[in-house]
Amino acid sequence: MSSLQIDAVLSQIRAMQSQVRGVGEQMPQGPQALAGVQDKANAPSFSNVLKQGLDSVNQAQQKATSLSTQFEQGVPGIELPQVMLEMQKASVSFRALTEVRNKMVSAYQEIMNMPI
Repeated sequence: MSSLQIDAVLSQIRAMQSQVRGVGEQMPQGPQALAGVQDKANAPSFSNVLKQGLDSVNQAQQKATSLSTQFEQGVPGIELPQVMLEMQKASVSFRALTEVRNKMVSAYQEIMNMPI
């Protein structure tokens, strides 16, 4: 994987982090509190951010599969490096999604095992 590909994946991760940070910021106190409530109503929810991540991974996998099929069929303009790059992107995004899922499951189990 080249440094440009790694930079692209990192920029996607940073963009998703900034979306999540926008949801988790502290609410202002005082006269600006009402404006902060209105901003929070427009902020993406956790489920929306999670769905966007799932959709992104699904889209990457579909694109890789489509390019692979086109390459196998001999469609002009589709080259092997392009196919391999898209397959690697899909693989990395799926592994990242799997790690997020594993962390969420372990957090859920930890919460469920807490004494009341």
